[in-house]
Amino acid sequence: MNIGILLKEGPYNHQASDTAYKFAEAAIQKGHRIDAVFLYNDGVINATKLGDPPQDDRNIAERWSALATEHGFEVLACIAASKRRGITDELMIRGGSITGLGTLTDIAIRNDRLLTFGD
Repeated sequence: MNIGILLKEGPYNHQASDTAYKFAEAAIQKGHRIDAVFLYNDGVINATKLGDPPQDDRNIAERWSALATEHGFEVLACIAASKRRGITDELMIRGGSITGLGTLTDIAIRNDRLLTFGD
């Protein structure tokens, strides 16, 4: 099954980031394909290099970067949401990029499922 993910919450203030990541890992392990992760609203913060969590905490941005790179999918941030938060291409993680909201429609159309994480 081809799966798209929509993540709408920031990395450390809501469980959605961890849940989406764990879902993606589990889906891949079961043989499904993650096509793309689209970040919207505060979700765009998940794909920036700005975070510097303590050593004993998880680095959510780095986890997304590693998973996306290893399994060949992109982490895409909404351009409007990114601009509102001062996020530019230079601040994006490896495997991440900024794109228009129309890309979310494309993801929804070309995949078997689009799962949304966050309020």
